Amino acid sequence: MASTQTVQTKESPRTGWGTKTRKEPGVLIEDHALLGDLYTAALVARDGSIDFLCLPDFDSDACFTSLLGTADNGRWKIAPKATVRDVKRRYRGKTLIVETEFVTDEGTVRLVDFMPIRKGTPHLVRWVEGVQGTVTVRSELRPRFANGSTVPAVRKTDHASAAIAGPDALYLRGAVGEAPPEFESEFKVQAGQRIPFVLSWARPYAEIPEPLDPEVALRETQSFWEDWASKLRLPSEYKDVVLRSLLTLKACTFHPSGALVAAPTFGLPETPGGERNWDYRFCWIRDSVLTLNALMRADLTDEADAFGTWLENAVGGAPDQLQIMYGIRGKRHLTEITLDWLQGYEGARPVRTGNGAYTQFQLDVLGEFAAVLFIHAQLIGKLPERGQKVLKRLATRVSEVWTQQDHGIWEMRGPKHDFTASKVAAWTTIDRWVQAIELYGLKEDKAPWVKLRQAIFDEVCSKGFDAKRNTFTQYYGSKGVDASLLFIPLSGFLPADDPRVVGTVRAIEQELMPEGLVLRYLTEDSVDGLSGEEGAFLACSFWLANTYQLMGRQEDARRLFDKLVGLCNDVGLLAEEYLPKERRQIGNFPQAFSHLALVNCAYSLAEGYKPPMMH
Repeated sequence: MASTQTVQTKESPRTGWGTKTRKEPGVLIEDHALLGDLYTAALVARDGSIDFLCLPDFDSDACFTSLLGTADNGRWKIAPKATVRDVKRRYRGKTLIVETEFVTDEGTVRLVDFMPIRKGTPHLVRWVEGVQGTVTVRSELRPRFANGSTVPAVRKTDHASAAIAGPDALYLRGAVGEAPPEFESEFKVQAGQRIPFVLSWARPYAEIPEPLDPEVALRETQSFWEDWASKLRLPSEYKDVVLRSLLTLKACTFHPSGALVAAPTFGLPETPGGERNWDYRFCWIRDSVLTLNALMRADLTDEADAFGTWLENAVGGAPDQLQIMYGIRGKRHLTEITLDWLQGYEGARPVRTGNGAYTQFQLDVLGEFAAVLFIHAQLIGKLPERGQKVLKRLATRVSEVWTQQDHGIWEMRGPKHDFTASKVAAWTTIDRWVQAIELYGLKEDKAPWVKLRQAIFDEVCSKGFDAKRNTFTQYYGSKGVDASLLFIPLSGFLPADDPRVVGTVRAIEQELMPEGLVLRYLTEDSVDGLSGEEGAFLACSFWLANTYQLMGRQEDARRLFDKLVGLCNDVGLLAEEYLPKERRQIGNFPQAFSHLALVNCAYSLAEGYKPPMMH
């Protein structure tokens, strides 16, 4: 049973949280740092435990899944045997190399964790460095394949200690030329001594991976990240937090295709103990606008081109087959299943892989895709013929379906509605097509499209607006508001100083900000068909900061942005949501959507850029 204790939360220079008494459930989501090799990613906790890792790729089964269950579902923990009195950790410079320092009565040791940039075989490197005194350290490597369900056979060869089951094999080695270590071991580390471990993955029927020199791998990994970071164009302010967010986004990118996963995890709950436990190891079209803008603002043209190419290839040539999300290789069928053997993070079940929302009709996706094409055209100074054809197809598709109800931006699993933000996205599609005709001198009759744009605009302002309360509503005829209504000024549908926008922002402040952060919507309305409350959706709060800037509320924009930055964990990472009352992060982690919104907002505040969807 969890004990109640006083926990010193991270002291933010901007928010000054102080201390808080809470029920400590064990390892928290925000206790983790991210490792990555541009194919997959691992989460390592402050206690030295790697609690989550899918191999060989983001969308593969996990071999460490204790974050969603228990240690029996797989983990690799390296930590002092004695009681740890203090823990300090950091990323080494501008890299994804994590250094965790444990202070005990015996002395101090440093744990260094990283994943070498992949050249073929996936590797995970960990080593223990003696800093002061002589410390007894325990390494407990407990792999469980097939998402924590399969216990492997363990054997030892002359080359490595091996764990094998089904299609997976893990090989553990130590220093080059030394006998392979055991999967569980204790050893003493003196000041100045370094003891390495290298874990490699392969198929059981393939050759055992060649030994990796951990010293060489460290130098190469550090050089890769430092060289990559040196090419970034950072904003004039907020450089450190933007740099860490961009490094995180790079780590969430699947190098072979250029796709960006929404998060490298599955099953972490949006609601404590609840059922909103989705798989986020896919690429959402909705994220694409933020992604393209963030990459281009940082001068990451290679990444932007790779992402754009992946997007075009994944979507194909038929707008009526456009999905809201795709697999990292462009896969379309993302069948959702439940993993009944996992008890869930803090008991939140069911734990799911796959995502059934891929079959949903969401009108807003057409608008997001149109916005991406238009933004890319502006960036390169032309609209290629292929882009013209796709943009016209999107506009044509919107003309056919814009009056239909959909599941909305939040992928509601309840009944369909005429969501206001979806209709605004439909307007965005037609608006960008009209602008393309005008800007690039296309031989198209824009008159019918201008007429359609006005028709959508008039309907939204009539049916999606509550004149008595002076606010747009979540869907036609509803009384509640929704954070997605911030797309109204961010898309250019209405200027930010329009009285209707001002009234909508006021309603969001009054109804969706009980703790000073923005909720997506009020879950008690049950519009999503699920039970339980959820935390504040962090990206929405960044959208509000952008909207404040457009409204001329610069002080409010910066105050909210600083508050959000203060929610980052000790190594600069954000989950999907935040629980203000418990002062904890919740949801899949780290969340690309949160970091994308942070990056774009930082550039907007620091340099006056228009928000991502603004034309």
